[in-house]
Parts: sequence; C-alpha cells; structure tokens
Amino acid sequence: MGASPDFVHLHVHSDYSILDGACKIDRLLDRVADLDMPAVALTDHGVMSGAVQLYRQAHKRGLIPVIGLEAYLVPDRNERPSKEKRSHLTLLAETTEGYYNLIKICSRAFTEGYHRKPRADYELLAAHADGVICLTGCLSGVMCNSLMEGDVAAARAELDQLIQIFGADDVYIEIQHAGLDIQTPVNDHLTKIAADSGQTMVATCDAHYPCREDAEPHEALLAIQTRDVLSNPKRFRFDTQEFYLKDGAEMAKALPGYLDAIPVSMEIAERCRGLELPIGEHKLPTFPVPDGETPVTYLEKLCRDGMDARYPDGISAEAEERLTFELNVIEEMGFSSYFLIVWDYIRWARDNGVAVGPGRGSAAGSLVAYTLRITDLDPLAHGLLFERFLNPGRNDMPDIDTDFSVGGRDRVVRYVTEKYGANAVARIGTFGKLLARAVVRDAGRVLGFSYGQVDRIAKMVPERPIGIRLEEAMKPGSELAAAYEADEGTRRIIDTARPLEGLVRNEGVHA
Repeated sequence: MGASPDFVHLHVHSDYSILDGACKIDRLLDRVADLDMPAVALTDHGVMSGAVQLYRQAHKRGLIPVIGLEAYLVPDRNERPSKEKRSHLTLLAETTEGYYNLIKICSRAFTEGYHRKPRADYELLAAHADGVICLTGCLSGVMCNSLMEGDVAAARAELDQLIQIFGADDVYIEIQHAGLDIQTPVNDHLTKIAADSGQTMVATCDAHYPCREDAEPHEALLAIQTRDVLSNPKRFRFDTQEFYLKDGAEMAKALPGYLDAIPVSMEIAERCRGLELPIGEHKLPTFPVPDGETPVTYLEKLCRDGMDARYPDGISAEAEERLTFELNVIEEMGFSSYFLIVWDYIRWARDNGVAVGPGRGSAAGSLVAYTLRITDLDPLAHGLLFERFLNPGRNDMPDIDTDFSVGGRDRVVRYVTEKYGANAVARIGTFGKLLARAVVRDAGRVLGFSYGQVDRIAKMVPERPIGIRLEEAMKPGSELAAAYEADEGTRRIIDTARPLEGLVRNEGVHA
C-alpha cells in the first residue's frame, strides 16, 4: 500500500459526551502524541465542555487544537415533536469568531425552544455560520440517514442547504467506515454526490475511546448509561470495536477506495491553526452608578459609609490605612464594578427577606467586603490578610463565596438576570466523576453482581482521603488487594472499573 497517508482526527468524543465517550482529554492527547499526529479535534455531543481544557493542554504539547461540536440537528427547535429524532452534524471552529459562533449555537440550543437535549436547527446555524467549518456528519447525520432510506434526492438537498448556510468552501462531505456493512453503500452514494457537487470528501473516524483495547470498557460505560447489564444481548451497544483513534495506515485499510479523503483532514486542521482563545482576559460588566459618580468613587463612598456603621466608636488609623490600601488595589486591578455588583445583589437579598450567610473563604480577609456587608467577619479583629484574597502580583479574579437560603436563591438569580440581562448571567456547571467507590458499584452492577456483593467490595475502598484512586486503595497489604488476589468476582469488577475511573458521570449546576 506504500506509506501511510497523513491523517488527523476531526471527529472525537471525550468523556464530556457523557457515558458515551470514554476519552479523558489528557489520555486523548497522549494517544495523539503516540500516533505522531500534529492536531486533534474535539466534537462532543451537543456540548463544548472540554474546549478550553483541550486548547490549553494541546498547546502545551505543541499540537493544534481543533475545537468543535457534534450538534443535534432538528428541522425546527421550537417544535415539540411527537417522537424526537435528532440528526448529527459535525461543526469545527476555523477562527476565533467561529469559536464564539459555536458557543452561541451550543448555548442557544440549550436555552431556546423545546429541548430534552440541546437542539439546533438550520435557522440557528445560519445565524452563526461565520468562521465555522461543517462536515456532513456520521451515519446519524441527515445525509447518511437519507441515503440509508434510499432517498438520494433528500441527501443532495441537505448538502445544498448546508452549502447555502456555510458556503461551498466550508462544507466537506464526511466519510467513515467502522466495519458496519451499511457504510459501504452509503459511501458509494456519498462519492457520487461529491463528484456531482464538486464538494471535497474528508475521512473521519467517530472515535469514542483511545485504543482498540478500550472497546470493552466502553461497552461497560454504555451499560452504565442505559442502566443495563452486559449479559443482555439486546442492550444498546456499538456493533463493532472500530471506534478508536486509528493511525493513518488503519484509516487507509478501513477506506481503501477513498485514500484521497484521508489527508484532507490535515488540510482542515491547518485551516484551524489560527484559532486563538483569549484565555485569562477578564470581561466584566460596568455597574450602573448614580449620576456624577464612577465605579471607583461610588465604591469608596459606600465603603466610607460602611466604615461608620461597622465602627461606631471610631475608626482606627489601622482601619483607615487598610481601607485605602484595599481600594487602591481594587481600582488598580479594575474590580470596582465587581464589588459593586456583589454588594448590590447581597443588599437586595437582605432587603427582600432572603437569608444570606456571613461569607466564606479568602474574601473574609477583605475590609472592603466587610464594610459593604458582603461578609460579616471583621478581618482586622481576626488578623485576616487581604493579600490572600486579592494580590496585584497575580492576575486572578476575586472569588467571593456567598450562601443564600435554598428558598430564596432562585429569586436572587432572577434579580441579577433581570438587572444585567440573560446574556450576561450564567450558572456554574459541575461535573460528577466516576470516582473509586462509585465506579466499583457501577462496574459490579453492569456485570450482574448482586447489590450485597458489590457493596462489600465498594466498602473496601477507603473513604479517606476524599478522591482516593483505586490504585491507592489496592496498595499491597490492603483489604481490597487481598480480595482481588483471592476472589475472581472482585477481579472482574476491579478490572472493569479501572479504565472507567475518573470519567465524567453526570453534569449539574453548582449550588
């Protein structure tokens, strides 16, 4: 066959494709480096949760990060269908503008219209197409679905629509072969459509796990997702074990008739080389201050009033010096509006009957926060240092942790949203991981062990330290290590759990 064609992966799912992708980003990049590939894309299902992590880690390794998204596409995101059918579409950010457009597509797919999962439609794509490269998708894409149903005209019409949205130079016909029989006739049709339309084909792999040997752990992950057992022959599963990060030679073997489409992936990655994310830049709103004031002067006025209230018996020279110092640092770092915003919504909460905690963390070291009643602990009386909270030598955002009563928390969020606009307010997402005890329980369940058997083994994993890994729990002489050596069932559970440990299990909203 000759030398392996140059190839990079443009269709990859990390563990942020929750309980579907089995690639942690660091292991994904390790695999890419082992394959000596200069770039890799991340195209998770409906989300971009791993984008910044990929960008940072890839640059450290000298790799080109291609940030993307596998969008869920529907005809009309505002329509609630009787039976949901979502098609897949691969989108990649060529430029920084394209990255922001993907964020808008992703966010609006979550927040607008009817959605059980994030849903985009053609109107949404058209509104945010600039700087975005479109690949036509896997077997779950509109084009391939149409071809599997024998409707070539519909597949051609879909391609025409994508070209109208993104432009002919930014649409590629995506071609794959993971050992599925249906892909052979579909690829034949895609080739004819490409020839007739003049559009370029690109080979991708739809990778869900790093290496071939990860196929079995991935099956266990899918069983965790569907709450099924591996012994069920009718469970949801992938039909082959070909959904891993292949090298150029393996891609050539999978697509022998399409060798020209393989190096096109390199061309697309090169197009995405110029993407730059403004990591570390602070984008803060300006607090609406009264006429004649600036955020700096208004913050100082509120703090002076607060000093009189906090120290009715007189303000010491130490307190005066500390307040001046803190205000100067806050002004120098550009955080005056930040403090005013936090002061405003905490004041509103107290005025409207929402219980507010005394503050926690390093913010308790700020006299400014104390005078504004953001915190309720006097930092001078307790010897707390402001520098642990804000330091001009570090370009860090202030971090003020505040507790609101559960019953009033949503009211505070609603107030902030109405004041600053929904496009300026976001809740913080959280990700639960398959940690040692939990992954043992999940592995035991999908293997069909009884609750009692699994519970006994899971409790051999120490509760402390929090976040202990299985390897630490199995150190020589431990109860778990002894059980692993003596009992075949324990070995099966631990061996299934190990490759899944640390993957994302669920997503949520920070309290």
